[in-house]
Amino acid sequence: MKLPGGALRAMPWVFVLIWSTGFVVARLGMPHAPPFSFLALRFALSLVAVGVWIGLSRPAWPSDRGQWLHLGITGALMHAGYLGGVWAAVKGGLGAGLAALIVGLQPLMTALWVSAQSRQGSAAAPAVPARQWLGLVLGLAGLALVVGSKLRLGEAQAHTVLAAGVGLLSITAGTLYQKRWVRACDVRSASAVQLMAAFAVTLPLALLENEALVWHHDLVVAMAWSVLVLTLGGSSLLYLLIQRGAATSVSSLMYLVPPCTAVLAALMFDEALTVAVCVGLVLTAGGVALAVRAPAKPVSR
Repeated sequence: MKLPGGALRAMPWVFVLIWSTGFVVARLGMPHAPPFSFLALRFALSLVAVGVWIGLSRPAWPSDRGQWLHLGITGALMHAGYLGGVWAAVKGGLGAGLAALIVGLQPLMTALWVSAQSRQGSAAAPAVPARQWLGLVLGLAGLALVVGSKLRLGEAQAHTVLAAGVGLLSITAGTLYQKRWVRACDVRSASAVQLMAAFAVTLPLALLENEALVWHHDLVVAMAWSVLVLTLGGSSLLYLLIQRGAATSVSSLMYLVPPCTAVLAALMFDEALTVAVCVGLVLTAGGVALAVRAPAKPVSR
């Protein structure tokens, strides 16, 4: 199916908007469920949905055990670790906007790590660009401003910030691991392997939780949105972006996720958009944008 140019250009923006709703969904569902029970059920239902998609489309599966293992590790980190940290933080009372701001540093941290490793691997490689260091300073300054303000006002607790930090480290490590070890493969079968690993990690943790799921309307909506929109819809959209060569546009727009989430959380849950929060969001968004911006290409003469 050939899409018009306008639709193709809009797809990365739609993907970022979908990604932003993940934090709001956590805020919607967590009052009615423990985090790992919710996630284990989400991964199980997502496996069913992806399985139907695979059954209809018959994609290729990873060709060797090594790739299954690598995909499993990335699934454990990027699904179970990342979402587990975020969901636990929100369950503990952390706002959706602040959770998005903390894990929104992931593109910045990934860009710095890749630049530093490239420098170590080649003596002729340029040093980490100054704009990336500036991006790190701006990003951390914006985060510190918002976190400090929330802690002083009692709107955040240290353990919830730490849980979101675990989510940040997990998705950063998972992204770097995937870049290093996972070969190109079909996103549908790859998603299935990653979801199986995430389910295997979260199920034992869910069995340790004492709180029961309460099937409130909000929980049903959160679960349905998580499975159908975030997992199945988001994966489908990412697949289309990759096939049409527009996936790089997503990375360049990821700095918009925390501001977008903050606005959604303010509209849905009355999370305060104070001056400190707004300034912090701008600083962090600017820092991430600087870090992930592609270097200017030299002009040929």
